[in-house]
Amino acid sequence: MRWAGQQVDDDGALPGMPALKGLVRSVRTPEFAGVTFHEVRARSVLNRVPGASPMPFSWTVNPYRGCSHACTYCLVGSTPVLRADGGTTLMAQLRVGDAVVGSVVEDGLRRLVRTTVTAHWSRTVPVVRVRLADGTAVDAGPEHRVLTTVGWRHVVREGCAGDDGVWLVPGDVLVGAETLPAPGLAGVRDVLADSRGADRTVVSVEPAGRETVYDVTTGTGDYVAAGLLHHNCFARNTHTYLDLDAGEDFDRQVVVKLNAPEVLARELRSPRWTREHVAMGTNTDPYQRAEGRYRLMPGIVRALRGSGTPFSILTKGTLLARDLPELVAAGADVPVGVGVSLALLDPDLHRSVEPGTPTPRARLDLVRRIADAGLPVGVFVAPVLPGLTDSDAALDALLGEIAAAGAAGATVLALHLRPGTREWFHGWLSREHPELLERYAELYRRGAYVQKAYREDLTARVRPLLRRHGLDGGGHHMGGRSGGRAGTPEPEANPEPWPAGALPRLPERVVTETTAEQLSLL
Repeated sequence: MRWAGQQVDDDGALPGMPALKGLVRSVRTPEFAGVTFHEVRARSVLNRVPGASPMPFSWTVNPYRGCSHACTYCLVGSTPVLRADGGTTLMAQLRVGDAVVGSVVEDGLRRLVRTTVTAHWSRTVPVVRVRLADGTAVDAGPEHRVLTTVGWRHVVREGCAGDDGVWLVPGDVLVGAETLPAPGLAGVRDVLADSRGADRTVVSVEPAGRETVYDVTTGTGDYVAAGLLHHNCFARNTHTYLDLDAGEDFDRQVVVKLNAPEVLARELRSPRWTREHVAMGTNTDPYQRAEGRYRLMPGIVRALRGSGTPFSILTKGTLLARDLPELVAAGADVPVGVGVSLALLDPDLHRSVEPGTPTPRARLDLVRRIADAGLPVGVFVAPVLPGLTDSDAALDALLGEIAAAGAAGATVLALHLRPGTREWFHGWLSREHPELLERYAELYRRGAYVQKAYREDLTARVRPLLRRHGLDGGGHHMGGRSGGRAGTPEPEANPEPWPAGALPRLPERVVTETTAEQLSLL
């Protein structure tokens, strides 16, 4: 089927979606079987990172966006969402910038905090109705997740990835927001007090037809609605730890901002633009396969260079090699950083755990070509899989190859199993390496991060290897806590430095700490 001639008749309409602003056409092609590209003309592509974010950059550009980041983790529009002032706003009426209530895990316990809505969208999907013993009824998309006393759960089995996901069943008990401390949120605490003693036991989960549902992204990755804690659609949660490209095997709906280079150039010409570091690839890989068709990145790189704006790119896509001349030219005028993610060398294990991604050898060749071109490049060795890729010999061999390819630095990160990822990985492990199930259950029994003793051992073993191979340079750090289940101690992730070369060299400033789990491409 040709790319041309697939104009959407209903202006702004997408299958199953009420509207998408700026839609030009929707495209399907055998070259990308099962994937639909929705071509749009964007009004803005320069995105401000929320002020509370610990990321070491303030701006991002994403020329592509996949709907798997924003599909069915949704609630119907009439669901009341708790605001930070203690009032409520209907889900459909929320707006970007609204202050709502989310949660964080600090000192081992979850508590409620003020957070901000950073994205809001809608679509039409089949919904299910969850009824609780206290009379509460919540209508949600099938992949929606809520917090129970034993962790996050999808509302129905169909929303889980693989056969071993976890979903709600009658008898499960949801975590009511009133059970969580809310220091500094007096109005919120007073409102929630009225619900103390409510019975949050699940009575039934039943289909409820098709409805328009809404979702948000918040600074904490969750929010309180109908008195319950809900997981937002933060980024792809079931595949990102695997280093899988957002536009290859798993995204089925990809939004392409056709005019991204022109719009970015216009925004960078604004007299208000202060030439801060712009990051690309921390959410959606700019060098996913579709870039071979649309060729948006050369114009984006030229716009950044022409405005004197430093930038960085994080990718696993070997297509970046196509643009090396543009990147080298930019590097002569502005600071440039390039990061490549690479988890392992074993080709058989790669085919099993990272299907559809460029091979390890292809990514090592990409690192070599970047370095040979004179650009700085850092490598994220992530995720390290306990019992599979964490032996001294395996790590030494991988780091040796990375050093030989010319990388300026490397950061080694153990597997992180946030909710959703945990269930997918458990299914894969059950099929491929059942002998490791018991060990993983122990290593990750307290939450998303591997046990502290394992992290400390890995760090102790890796540090001399990094030093031996000359890869121990770093700057900004990656650390943070995961969102563990309510009332359960959650170990803190050890801060690890960004690898040298992955960020542009900027004038000295205060070092910012970064949350490892926010880098969705790793």
